[in-house]
Amino acid sequence: MDAQFPDIEQNVPLPDSAKEAYPDLTPREELDMRARTIKMLSDLTGRPLAPDGGDRDAARRLATEMVDSGPIRPDLAIYPNETIAYLAGLVAQYDTQVVRELADLKRFVVNKLVEETGHPDAKIRLGALKALGEVDGVDAFKKRTEVTVKLQSIEEVEKELLETLAKLEQNTIDVKMVEVVEENDTTDS
Repeated sequence: MDAQFPDIEQNVPLPDSAKEAYPDLTPREELDMRARTIKMLSDLTGRPLAPDGGDRDAARRLATEMVDSGPIRPDLAIYPNETIAYLAGLVAQYDTQVVRELADLKRFVVNKLVEETGHPDAKIRLGALKALGEVDGVDAFKKRTEVTVKLQSIEEVEKELLETLAKLEQNTIDVKMVEVVEENDTTDS
């Protein structure tokens, strides 16, 4: 059996470290990547991740720091695997809760608007109906514009233009110019 070797391109610079080879990640992407890696290593080695009270407290502090610090990136490499795993769980749970709360809030607002459509005051009814019509998914008042593009060659455009001019010429009437002179009325009153 012959040995096979892959084609190796010449003069392609290699990064100095693995860190340089990775693309820039947001703190959330880095956390997700680290958590997936930690989970995979835990599954492969058979050692479960069991964060203790200190890991949970550190993860909560780190989560607060990540929210409060804005663009400042925390160094996730200094934390133990249990802290990172717990932090990833907190972030995932927080995202799920926010989405669920927003959906519940939208449902609440729509239900209240529906209630207001039966209000005795016409102004309030009309306002509720207008707001309901603007709800995403209802879109009763959304304006849509359609644009049709017709591609034609120059010859086709020229032919169409000449036909239009011929039709216009058929609808014209010949007019004779006559000069009208006004006469002054000189009758005595």
